[in-house]
Amino acid sequence: QVQLVESGGGLVQAGGSLRLSCAASGRTFSSYAMGWFRQAPGKEREFVAAVRRSGGSLYYADSVKGRFTISRDNAKNTVYLQMNSLKPEDTAVYYCAADPDNFKYSGDYDLEYEYDYWGQGTQVTVSS
Repeated sequence: QVQLVESGGGLVQAGGSLRLSCAASGRTFSSYAMGWFRQAPGKEREFVAAVRRSGGSLYYADSVKGRFTISRDNAKNTVYLQMNSLKPEDTAVYYCAADPDNFKYSGDYDLEYEYDYWGQGTQVTVSS
């Protein structure tokens, strides 16, 4: 069992920045692909960003390209989401997730069911 704990959420003004962290307890973190999803009230959970185990392959939703950056530090068992130029529409609960098979197929990165482990989420609120 892998435990994921998100942190770094909070309230920020539009145009500001926030850095989310996701700490994993598993001893095989370095072999997992990792992703970030978010869910706004009354809306479906949506893909935000993902990174394969090496850190060399990055994937982003069109809505956050150019503003968000996903990265990982395998030595620290942590994945990050740097969020810049935040907009009110970025307000949501942000979840990190782990895929032990490092995305079996290259197009699996944005599929919720591909991820086996999920954190409890951290609230991000962007004020106007």
